[in-house]
Amino acid sequence: MPSKPKLGQNFLNDTDAVQRIAASLGDLSGRTVVEIGPGAGAITGALAARAAHVLAVELDHDLAVHLRSQFSPERVTVLTQDVLHFDFAAAAAAAGHSLPVVGNLPYYITSQILLKLAASHASLDLAVLMVQREVADRIAADPGSRDYGLLSVTVQLYGPVQKLFTLPPAAFSPPPDVHSTVFRWRFAPRIEELGIDEAGFQRFVRQVFAQKRKTLSNNLRAAGYPPQAIVAALEAAQVPAQARSEALTVEAFASLWKFLAKERATPLGEVAPSAETP
Repeated sequence: MPSKPKLGQNFLNDTDAVQRIAASLGDLSGRTVVEIGPGAGAITGALAARAAHVLAVELDHDLAVHLRSQFSPERVTVLTQDVLHFDFAAAAAAAGHSLPVVGNLPYYITSQILLKLAASHASLDLAVLMVQREVADRIAADPGSRDYGLLSVTVQLYGPVQKLFTLPPAAFSPPPDVHSTVFRWRFAPRIEELGIDEAGFQRFVRQVFAQKRKTLSNNLRAAGYPPQAIVAALEAAQVPAQARSEALTVEAFASLWKFLAKERATPLGEVAPSAETP
């Protein structure tokens, strides 16, 4: 194995945690599983023992070479690739089923990977992911809590999340400066249920969380929505005028977005969104 990680990786060296992560994916017999950033291959070995095949997506060339020497190509395919460019749809089609995903996500691109998985939801079953503890707290946060925000709504829009366990820095080599939390994300998108346009709603959520210190109404004004439309939308959704975005459920955001879309109330410079009826 390369003596020093090039991309700031922290390799999991806790064998009990490795088995717990693999077990969290459920029954993998007869299935192909995608591993994001296998690194030194600790989780890869546990997956190969449980699954029919593992697609290991590793950006680091030296680590990829090491992984190919460690595992049989009949059980593990190592792809030297950036996961942000990985074609989950093609992999799912080749496997003949929706894919389970596992990974110890690099801290510096965690959000980008989560967005990539959300965009690939049609090809995915569930994901068991390890991220920085504070990020997991934000992902799994409930409305009204301090950690609830854009990341919470974005991830939970595509399915429920559950924090599983947290690991100390000593579980990794080299040890990071933070604790890491493993969580499970089951893909069950709520787009159709909520009657929203996916891209339009995501843009709307980014706008309402643009400045957390401001009220929801002020964030909408800052985004360019007409004041009278904001007042009417809040009344229609039964949202208090001084409410902050972190207090609202996904359902409340959907109600606001649909009202504004129906009224064709659009921030300056944007094309009016199209509302879908439930």
